[in-house]
Amino acid sequence: MSGGGKPETVGVVGLGAMGGALAERLIAAGEPVAVHDVDADAVARLRARGARATGIDAVADCGTVLTCLPTAADLDSVLVGEGLLERLGGALLAETSTVLPATVRELAARAAEHRVEVVDCPVSGGPEEARAGTLTVLAGADGGALERARPVLERLGRVEHVGRVGDGKAIKLVNNAMSMGNVVVAMEAFMIGVAHGLDRERMVEVLGRSGGRSHHFAKRMPRVLADDFESGFAIRLGEKDLRLVLEAAHAVDCPVPVAACVHQLLEIARATGLADLDVAAVVKLYEGWAAGDSAQEG
Repeated sequence: MSGGGKPETVGVVGLGAMGGALAERLIAAGEPVAVHDVDADAVARLRARGARATGIDAVADCGTVLTCLPTAADLDSVLVGEGLLERLGGALLAETSTVLPATVRELAARAAEHRVEVVDCPVSGGPEEARAGTLTVLAGADGGALERARPVLERLGRVEHVGRVGDGKAIKLVNNAMSMGNVVVAMEAFMIGVAHGLDRERMVEVLGRSGGRSHHFAKRMPRVLADDFESGFAIRLGEKDLRLVLEAAHAVDCPVPVAACVHQLLEIARATGLADLDVAAVVKLYEGWAAGDSAQEG
């Protein structure tokens, strides 16, 4: 039994690309897992992979619950709209979504009224790292709550304690501002080489050993070379995260002109039909612009 008297089953709410991968990892690691999502097909997939129980009633009875949802509105819809939070008395809520620091702080205050401890723990890494258990877990919580959550969180990867509730979300936004900026700059720079007639494969090989290389260059350029953008971290999510970065920066009077430019490029990509493709598909914007320039010159 957990410290709150609930079973040690782990609940996972939100079974999108990332939440589903988290649930798969916990199942593979031997944890009894209950899942909940509005998408019945996603629930069925996790049931087939070994989830022991499904539905909000099963999750409400868990000792630890992980939430992984796209937006603050989705989080509120489940925890408040569906009444999950008030039914979790004594449980631990590990909140992995990318939302504003203020959002999770307000959630923690509300949760305390129901005897629910909140660990603010967004993750760095994608579905592949989640399934491998090699994520970086950016944890904001008091020591007692974090130690209570640690056995489950360490199934997912390395736990980095960064401060109090809200600080996990703050550092996740910092991380995503850097990551998305890196992706956009890499795609822009790559197209300069393409326009100069450099061999694409050779360019990626050489740059992978040069000063401009980065984690995201190594991770995403194979997608570009293969013209495979159908999975990964979607442009619509990158745009949403950069929008949160701008809001978080504005709240503390911190100008972020570069992040604003990156956001606008992701917004353009989203608005031009690339929303559900991996963020590396921003290269398609540059390919289109280059083709347009060539047509004008002709």
